[in-house]
Amino acid sequence: MVATLAHLYPETEHVMGWEVRDGGFGVVLDGSVPDVVRTYLAGDVRALLSAHGLSTSDVSAWVCHPGGPKVLEAVADALELPSEALGVTWRSLADKGNLSSASVLHVLSDTLDDHAPPPGTYGMLMAMGPGFCAELVLLRW
Repeated sequence: MVATLAHLYPETEHVMGWEVRDGGFGVVLDGSVPDVVRTYLAGDVRALLSAHGLSTSDVSAWVCHPGGPKVLEAVADALELPSEALGVTWRSLADKGNLSSASVLHVLSDTLDDHAPPPGTYGMLMAMGPGFCAELVLLRW
């Protein structure tokens, strides 16, 4: 792990979270999640990368929480990634689904098992969660 960045985006507490109900926890998931990703994620990713003299083209592996098809499309659009950049994440979504917080760790495991990046190259781990927030980890393999 080279560096981390965490950001809770303003005025987004209604977008994603949990609601305590008589029958247990209920998921709060607003349809604006992809719009929030498109609005905020790229700026944070680019800020973390540029603080280390890097750009998105220097990232060899994108390890992303598989929040769903619309969210993954928003991530790819916001970061201007080629279609194959989130391939491991798309496969995880198809095979395992969205396992909430643990999902990004499954994608990381699959990346290390099946598509281990060359030593010395960089990776970006991205998870999104309640609030709406993003947690970013700049990796070096």
